[in-house]
Amino acid sequence: MCGITGWLNLDNKSNDNAEAVLHSMCETIVHRGPDSEGLWTDDQAALGMRRLSIIDLKTGDQPVFNCDRSVIVMMNGELYDYREVRADLEKRGHKFTTNSDTEILPHLYEEYGDALVDHVNGMFAFSLWDTRKKKLIIARDRFGEKPLYYGVFDGKLIWASEPQALLAHPSVKPELDLNALRHYVSFDYVPAPMSIYKGVSKLPAAHMLVVENGEVRTRRYWDLQWDNKNSPPSEGGVAAALGGRGGSLAADGRSHANTLSEKADELKDLLSDAVRMRLVSDVPLGILLSGGIDSSTVAAFATQHATERVKTFSIGFEEDSFDESKYARRVAKHLDTEHYEDKLSATTAGDLISEIGTWLDEPMSDGSLIPTFLLARFVRKHVTVALGGDGGDELFAGYPMYYAHGVAAKYHAIPSFIRSGLIEPIVNALPVSTNNLSFDYKAKRFIRGAKLDDIARHHSWFGSFSTDQHDKLFTRGVLDKTDGDIYKSVRDLVGASDANNVIERMQYADINFYLAEDILTKVDRAAMAVSLETRAPFLDPRVAQFAASIPVDYKLRGKSGKVILKEAMKDLLPQDILHRPKKGFGIPIAEWLKGRLNSLMHDVLSPERLRSQGLFDADYVTKLIREHETGAASHHKELWTLLVFQLWFDNFLASPNA
Repeated sequence: MCGITGWLNLDNKSNDNAEAVLHSMCETIVHRGPDSEGLWTDDQAALGMRRLSIIDLKTGDQPVFNCDRSVIVMMNGELYDYREVRADLEKRGHKFTTNSDTEILPHLYEEYGDALVDHVNGMFAFSLWDTRKKKLIIARDRFGEKPLYYGVFDGKLIWASEPQALLAHPSVKPELDLNALRHYVSFDYVPAPMSIYKGVSKLPAAHMLVVENGEVRTRRYWDLQWDNKNSPPSEGGVAAALGGRGGSLAADGRSHANTLSEKADELKDLLSDAVRMRLVSDVPLGILLSGGIDSSTVAAFATQHATERVKTFSIGFEEDSFDESKYARRVAKHLDTEHYEDKLSATTAGDLISEIGTWLDEPMSDGSLIPTFLLARFVRKHVTVALGGDGGDELFAGYPMYYAHGVAAKYHAIPSFIRSGLIEPIVNALPVSTNNLSFDYKAKRFIRGAKLDDIARHHSWFGSFSTDQHDKLFTRGVLDKTDGDIYKSVRDLVGASDANNVIERMQYADINFYLAEDILTKVDRAAMAVSLETRAPFLDPRVAQFAASIPVDYKLRGKSGKVILKEAMKDLLPQDILHRPKKGFGIPIAEWLKGRLNSLMHDVLSPERLRSQGLFDADYVTKLIREHETGAASHHKELWTLLVFQLWFDNFLASPNA
């Protein structure tokens, strides 16, 4: 686990003072890799990295090279199949000088060129420089577990694991992207390929960028296949085993399974192997255990494969409606793990808000960032690597919104005069509760989104400001300079996929947007802030392609999601854990904005400040605050989204670290 950065001169200018600049960029991401620094420069390229030592502690520093040192690689992440890939490469005549996983990349490039990514199972962001061909490749893993930002400034293509490393380059001046801001307030994050900074892009998950012969091009190198429900697994080598377009799920000699029970057995085998691969580490390792089915599944398989007693970690909340710690304790006792638990109080979390604003260099208003950071900080006292359950909800239809789309279709069948004249007034009049996912909150969210198309509805249920609120929220100056089609990129992506029903289309949208740019970014930022590596077995591409290949009713039946996962784990986990309602990893923001965070909210969202800033309509924001404080409505998501933006603005735009 590391952080990478660097640049390539596109205009053939000299690379003056390269090493000093590269070092200053690396210094901004020391938290990602506190153990060592790697720098490499020539007259055209500069590649840098900070390393957190996980595999090959003695000889695993970067950069790594091919045999004649003409190909240079820096990587952030882990390649879980590196031993098998290395053995195959050695049979083909390649020689290795370290035991690190990164070293397979320059040799895979020699063997397969740009298709090297088809042969690795892992999470990664890497830069590869071919000194002979003057060719650069930067790539991001299939699901976006590792971040990668880039932009062209002063004739240089500059990249980094985090925007703050880009800002440390003298050619980069931070400027707000107003279109990205409009996306942020609706998504709660900035979806790729945009970033909050004008001129800086995120490389989307499963994409690579290649610079060759003066041409800069990006392409998607892997994707899920949904329209293959009746196709048996196909034979193939390493690339085929990784699944998706360009390779199908590898056959294992068994006949093709069709029943739910048979498919559940397949899933159990795949998940078991995915966890086994991710237990490889030369440093202490543990499991992030919430007590939900996803993290409990990871813990269950870890106990089967680990050579010593498994350590599990959870975090609890003083506010009961947000607390899941008793379920984590239940699973830990069932699996006989060495369990560690910390408790989160409003005071502790409130004190963190401003601290997080200093390192969160792109705004993200997912409230679970705070407990995720606290959990990571707690876990890092005991281990350096932690496995979690991220990806299970998206792959196996665990979110209640998937079921809600079917309800919305039935709701539309009700005559409009009954909906608008009876149902909606009753729902909107429900008393406001600040409990986690309270009934009134869910009902009002449902009504708000039910009238929209599938894509807009889905994201309005997840996000903060609906698109029809933009005219009220933003000043005329912002609206006149921006495009109001907030969900176009989602519609384009989903429209080009082979997902053939609304559930799979929304899963595909979530995998590419919510999972990649919210969930995984949140975990990466929170964990890397304390130098903790996290791994997600559900995001093994074999597991993901399996999930896409099964019938939708193996994932969602009525209100019940993750049907096949529950079937697979029925003999390994307690029944009450398998079938308890999804809770989420939230925090009591609604209550905090009325109490502990109230003065901060009034400060950063004061009318004077907003009018001076010129982005948001001060009267509308004041109205949201007043209604929230009086209990007339719960606007906690909207207000939290604005508060987080203002903290980012203060730290990285108003007074940039550049």
